[in-house]
Amino acid sequence: MKQITRLAFPVAAATMLLVGSTAPAHAGPYWNKQIKCSSTDPDGRQIPTRVGNGELGWNHFSGKHNIKKCALLNVPIQGEIDKRDGADIQYWGWASNRAHGRVKIIVKVRDARKTADRRYDAGRGETVGVITAYCGGMNKCPNWVNE
Repeated sequence: MKQITRLAFPVAAATMLLVGSTAPAHAGPYWNKQIKCSSTDPDGRQIPTRVGNGELGWNHFSGKHNIKKCALLNVPIQGEIDKRDGADIQYWGWASNRAHGRVKIIVKVRDARKTADRRYDAGRGETVGVITAYCGGMNKCPNWVNE
């Protein structure tokens, strides 16, 4: 019996080293991949806006930057690409109001399966989509842009 016990521990330890723990080694932070809205750019590229979390997607910019309507994303995305760096794309558009003037809407998109820092993965055959959207030159868009 002692001999079986002496063998059991080293075998179990070696198995753990070979197999590893049950958690994935490169698991990123939680984010909701569900698509809140989607738009197509002039090149036919489908751009999803995922629910996301506090760092990216709808939950990020709807709170931090006060953009609360899909239409505010669709207008810039349906125009030409304004800035491109590999899989990172920016679309620019304008929101205007007679009483308040106009503000530039900037939509940043990741046209790849994973974010640039590789922390977020949209899954096989999917793209991350809208990372953030905001009004140029300010931290928070004015309330009138959501009217």
